[in-house]
Amino acid sequence: MGLSVWVVAWLFGSRALFPIAAGLVLAVPVAIVWVRLSRQRLAVTRSWEGHALVEGGSVDVELRVEPSSRIPVPAAVAHESIGRLGERAVDLRRRDGVYVGSYTLRNLSRGRHVFEPLRVSVSDPWQLAEASLRANVPEVLVVRPEIVELDGLFSDAGATLADGRRLPLRRPAGLEFHTVRNHMPGESLRRVHWPSTARMRTLMVKDFEDAPRDEVAVLLDGDAAGVAGDAPNSSFDVAVRAAGSILRAHVRAGHPAVLVLNTRAREIESVASEGSDWGRALDILAGAMPDARTPASALLDSADGPAARSLELVVVTSRLEPGLVRRLLERTMSHRAVALVHIDAPTFAGRASTPQPDLLRLQAAGVPIAVVRRGDDLREALGQIHATSRSENAIA
Repeated sequence: MGLSVWVVAWLFGSRALFPIAAGLVLAVPVAIVWVRLSRQRLAVTRSWEGHALVEGGSVDVELRVEPSSRIPVPAAVAHESIGRLGERAVDLRRRDGVYVGSYTLRNLSRGRHVFEPLRVSVSDPWQLAEASLRANVPEVLVVRPEIVELDGLFSDAGATLADGRRLPLRRPAGLEFHTVRNHMPGESLRRVHWPSTARMRTLMVKDFEDAPRDEVAVLLDGDAAGVAGDAPNSSFDVAVRAAGSILRAHVRAGHPAVLVLNTRAREIESVASEGSDWGRALDILAGAMPDARTPASALLDSADGPAARSLELVVVTSRLEPGLVRRLLERTMSHRAVALVHIDAPTFAGRASTPQPDLLRLQAAGVPIAVVRRGDDLREALGQIHATSRSENAIA
């Protein structure tokens, strides 16, 4: 454009056009120099209100970008990439030497969303030169699952045997065999460990230690083979909400509980109140992914595991693999409380429910069962009033 104006000025002898032509020619190198001098290290801070974000809600995020150079940036646009939440382009405006911009994230999905390195595009007002700057500010936006309030649980009535008798809950004393030691005068002979006594030729007694047990264990199965549908309404997302809702109902009832996740990380969190431990449990549920490497029954194989040691076990799963069914039946036959929340995965893929013979076996053994299908209200599906009729219809 500058050269064209120069030619026109020369042809028509217009001296007034020569300065304009010179300005247009010089605008390019000036813009390049301006942008290059603006390429300095950036200090980036993000802020948003609220630390307990819940899926389905929204949040306003404010960006503050402070360049180390005193040379003002002509025009700047920040490009944010936030995990599964996608990308955002934010116009930055200068305010007291700091460039500020904001954007809104709506309809948040559950998860631990990691902010990727921020990219800032710097350009001159005429868009003749542009440069990109990067600032790595690692932060995580934690969006917790939606928890429903449950007035009662489908398992509150207790399991019953096939003939209608109530299964008694046999609570262990909480003491476990630790080692053997020499007999002390006055100790009961009922604690004598006879094999060690015969080997050592002196009285040896069994020594026990207090092994505290969580009253309720909620086991969330993250087996990818049983997941159907797309987030945020996949079968696993509903399972996470169900597990969190049941856990909270027990904690509010004053039952010490433990959350056990069958995922790659196999996270465990004991919850005794709605304080900080409940917040940590919600954060674990927020980042839960269906990436388990072993079936849920593997967490019940060891007697030392928190799920196996609990006085009451609630399993939330969409896949009834044979090993899990066997463990649940064994637990029921040993008169230890167990309940099952079955997420009907085919309905989340748009298919009809299929008969589940294993559910019939568990129900016949006295295991309380709640079946959750796509579109069901969790409060009703997990509640005490409607769970029995709904589970029987779904199993049939």
